[in-house]
Amino acid sequence: MAELSRPRLSVAIVGGLHADARRAAVEQLLTAVPGSVALHHDLATAAAGTVVRTIRDRTGILSAGEAPLVNDCACCALREDLVPELERLADAGLTRLAVVELWDSVEPKAMAEVVASSGLTLTGVITAVDPALLLPCLGNGDDLADVGLAAAATDQRTVADTFARQLEYAPVLAVIDSPDADDEDRALLAQLHPTARQVPIEGMDASSTGSGSGPDRSALAEAALGGFDVEAAAAAQHPACALLPAEADDHGVSTLVWHRRRPFHPERLYAALEDLTCAAARSRGRFWLADRPDTLLHWDAAGGALCVESAGPWLASLPDAAWEMVPPVRRAAAALDWHPEHGDCCQHLVFTSPGLDREGLELLLESCLLTDAEYAAGRAAWKRLPPAFDTLLEV
Repeated sequence: MAELSRPRLSVAIVGGLHADARRAAVEQLLTAVPGSVALHHDLATAAAGTVVRTIRDRTGILSAGEAPLVNDCACCALREDLVPELERLADAGLTRLAVVELWDSVEPKAMAEVVASSGLTLTGVITAVDPALLLPCLGNGDDLADVGLAAAATDQRTVADTFARQLEYAPVLAVIDSPDADDEDRALLAQLHPTARQVPIEGMDASSTGSGSGPDRSALAEAALGGFDVEAAAAAQHPACALLPAEADDHGVSTLVWHRRRPFHPERLYAALEDLTCAAARSRGRFWLADRPDTLLHWDAAGGALCVESAGPWLASLPDAAWEMVPPVRRAAAALDWHPEHGDCCQHLVFTSPGLDREGLELLLESCLLTDAEYAAGRAAWKRLPPAFDTLLEV
């Protein structure tokens, strides 16, 4: 006897540190999509040993329960509990859309991959944003643990880097109509994630009235049901092929794209890290160190803190036979930026901030590159330069 297929359930993820905007987006979806429910795991109760799960529709809470901690990790408990609940809803066949409202510091990438790998139909990933809170979040270098937002005892993330990843992963931004936001805030949002679809949403007070005025609620529903490609989303964040912002200058907010074909001197770059990290509200990209000429390095800075890590080899350093093992999107990105001598090895860093000192930043970056004489000495000499980044890269 053929196995009966599970009734089709669409799943949309709504996340973000801006809790009021996130809740407003969820309420708008519950109102706009008949037969929709919202699942939320409250990780704030993790200190007591459990995670509280609620399922609700537009009229109120339908059910509530607890999930025990897994390995002292609230996010692990969420992952273990979420898929069975979604499968139960799918089997019941009564729900058209399940909106997974993530807790404040939970990042959508991990949850999107969990849902997609389970065989469920993930149709949208949305980050809810209050433009007035952009700069305060990006400038907040506090550890999540210090502000009560850690998802595990070992969680070492900061407010700024967590928010940056939440913002940049989602292809759709639900942007709340905030009276405190100005043109600078809106320009900053547009430059931080220029490829995102921005969907205006109402605040909770406005959306609860059922008024037909204001933002079009159907637009958010369309975004939640429009489809989502987990592999493409991951590729768009990988430093080798990331969809980085382009040059921009609007309402006092600037984005500098700095692209060069010469390696950094490790000691000079290391000495400039603090100034470079603090030069912009957000900076990211890939870079090339002379003493590690075969390694693609990832630059990720927000809130005055910098994360530098290896992202594997440059394609130019791989033998031809290994190229077949590289994802096509990575090969395509390298081909678009291929240099006859250095291949895909390059500096590609992007800095976005209000009041950006573009000239000073460019001068500082240029001063960290190899000089003509150092460059002419060749790769064997480059590898003998002092390895200033060994500690930072935990070698």
